[in-house]
Amino acid sequence: MNKWIPLVAATAVVLAGCQTPMSNTQKGATIGAIAGAVIGKGTGDHDKSRYVWGAAVGALAGGAIGAYMDKQEREFREELAGSGVEVIRDGDTIRLQLPSNITFGTDSAVIASNFDPVLNDVARVLQKYEKTTMVIEGHTDSTGSAEYNQRLSENRALAVRNHLNRNGVDARRLTAMGFGESQPIATNETESGRQLNRRVELRIVPNREQ
Repeated sequence: MNKWIPLVAATAVVLAGCQTPMSNTQKGATIGAIAGAVIGKGTGDHDKSRYVWGAAVGALAGGAIGAYMDKQEREFREELAGSGVEVIRDGDTIRLQLPSNITFGTDSAVIASNFDPVLNDVARVLQKYEKTTMVIEGHTDSTGSAEYNQRLSENRALAVRNHLNRNGVDARRLTAMGFGESQPIATNETESGRQLNRRVELRIVPNREQ
């Protein structure tokens, strides 16, 4: 049995099985805890696990986390100003929201060549702050079948992960996950809403000392 399947299943239960919706902060903390607990990484085919899991490299004590994440947030904002990437702070978590219309072509998991420099900037900042782990989340709108959207979201998350790894970010710090159409942030009834839902989010979480 593929040893990564229980981890994927556990994530699905935590994120999708709650009786009340989780806030972004709660979701980030949950994903970060699961990603940081995994040692090494694993991949599988589409019938098993399409997720790639990262593991913590360095760790921070509780009192140092806020200042460390403040500095990293400032550098992301400086590097990504005017790029179209939205930098969002949720407690001790930083989210980078990448709209798919500037990151990927329609129905494609190939990163647009003009977006390479932006991801290179992301990689540069990540390399300076090695006591954090990044969770790369792929999301789609509801156009097309759920299965197709799931696969597309996974492939886009993996494409971003592989690009960051090629540009110097330790693979052990990168976790790729696809959520398909399951987590919209806007209505799928309008084109503007669907465009917002087609996105990749990079969630940077601190590695806390145990």
